[in-house]
Amino acid sequence: MFKNIINAIKAYFGSFKLMSKLGLWKYFGIPILISFVIGWCYLLMIYFLSSTLGALISKIWIWEWGAQTFATISTYLGGLIIFAVGLILYKHIVMALSSPFMSPVSEKIEKYLLGEEDYVPQQASFTKQLARSIRVNARNLFRELLFLIPLLILSLIPVVGIVGTILIFVIQAYYVGFGNMDYTMERHFNYKDSVRFVRKHRGTAIGNGLIFVFMLFIPILGLIITLPIAVVAASTETVKLLKAEGFLKIEHTKKELLDVEEQPKLEQS
Repeated sequence: MFKNIINAIKAYFGSFKLMSKLGLWKYFGIPILISFVIGWCYLLMIYFLSSTLGALISKIWIWEWGAQTFATISTYLGGLIIFAVGLILYKHIVMALSSPFMSPVSEKIEKYLLGEEDYVPQQASFTKQLARSIRVNARNLFRELLFLIPLLILSLIPVVGIVGTILIFVIQAYYVGFGNMDYTMERHFNYKDSVRFVRKHRGTAIGNGLIFVFMLFIPILGLIITLPIAVVAASTETVKLLKAEGFLKIEHTKKELLDVEEQPKLEQS
């Protein structure tokens, strides 16, 4: 697993070069706009809702002594909850809505890595891509939230909280990496098989997602470049895994097909 994590991280270093070589920048206009708009909504949500949620939490403390201290802690806790939940919502909304624009990028990378002669076009329609991406990201969103609630509580405990915080980042990385890998897997697997494939290669998902999450903390620029770079990196690694395990269909030339058809006749003669 650790080897796959490292390989997924290394894939980011060649993303810019590959994007320029294949002329992929033109596909990123709408996804960047989606990411930027959803990102600003996320930041505004943190700004306006943190204090409100903090005030609600502070009402749990019914005693007068220590009320001010608990109110201060509640404000920070409210901000942490809004930040964590909002980040999860942001990632999955952006990935789901960007699917019809990211899938062609993934397909071009697959075609480039396999070669023109060996590539078999399998791209689905705009509607099917969007519907599948919404299903995948809704499933991942629900599972992330299930893990998030107990981990947020754990992260507030001194010393032990460090482990909780690390687990929050790792789990988020896994599911965001899953979404980025699915832009390629959607052409080869159904929904259930995609889940099994990512579980088997969870290291690739985690490695891709870790850089994705960290890049989001780059002011402004993170909202613009993170998704395109992450998708390119995820696509290159996913294609390599699919090819290594024999899941990619190879298109035979007419001559090869004729040779196969003629072979029984030759044997009979």
